[in-house]
Amino acid sequence: MRNDYELIAAAIRYLDQHFQAQPTLEDLAAHLSLSPYHLQRLFKRWAGISPKRFLQYLSIDYARHLLQDAHSVLDTAYAVGFSGPSRLHDLFVNVEAMTPGEYKRLGAGLRIAYGFHDTPFGECLLATTERGICGLHFVDAGHPDPALSLLRQQWPLATLLEEPATTQALIDTVFPSPATGERRLKLLLKGTNFQIKVWEALLAIPSGYVAAYEDVAALAGNPTAVRAAANSIARNSIAYLIPCHRVLRKTGITGSYRWGPVRKKAMLAWEAARRQAPGGERYSTVK
Repeated sequence: MRNDYELIAAAIRYLDQHFQAQPTLEDLAAHLSLSPYHLQRLFKRWAGISPKRFLQYLSIDYARHLLQDAHSVLDTAYAVGFSGPSRLHDLFVNVEAMTPGEYKRLGAGLRIAYGFHDTPFGECLLATTERGICGLHFVDAGHPDPALSLLRQQWPLATLLEEPATTQALIDTVFPSPATGERRLKLLLKGTNFQIKVWEALLAIPSGYVAAYEDVAALAGNPTAVRAAANSIARNSIAYLIPCHRVLRKTGITGSYRWGPVRKKAMLAWEAARRQAPGGERYSTVK
């Protein structure tokens, strides 16, 4: 899975740089030093779609379409509110926030188990407590130390224990096999009241959809606080599960991402492919 993602990331960088030329499968395969047949199989195994359709999902036109399409979904989120569990595709996420007193104690007395694991988007560090997952950081290939440093900075007085056997079960729930049914996870969040509201708002964006920063600010209860919402999104420490990758600029440009713009585009295209499975509605930008 890790090797697949490294090749996918290299392909995305190439497609981003040469999008206007509409590179063919043969062009992309030559750049990656693969045969066209092998590249086609790789994409189908990882994303379920061909490189040509994947290229569509990377386009700004497609992103704008998603932003327009998300309005009815977000209107429903406004109506429902956040009084109960938030649903993320087939995953139900229960959110618990630390109390102000716990926040000030910087994790003192908290036991955090962590482990490094492969995912469809590269290696990650997953951290969990008795009350729920408290961190998911993606790792650049061969460089795990920055992710562990971020975890220590967030919880400086907590006891950190490397227990990959404990976190593997959670990884299998976060990134399951296609046959897995409904799943439930608990998250433990550490942030200000507004940050918590922003992170809860992100959970209202379903897989395969996106929202603008303005939409997230409105969902968090303060439509004028767009910059503050953007800052809160940037400080999200539970990648993928709290889907900050689903927030775009109104222009359709993906913008920055804490774990890298290539990984963000990979996530968006991967989720779009699953939303528009065979037999579903298609949106085409490639002629």
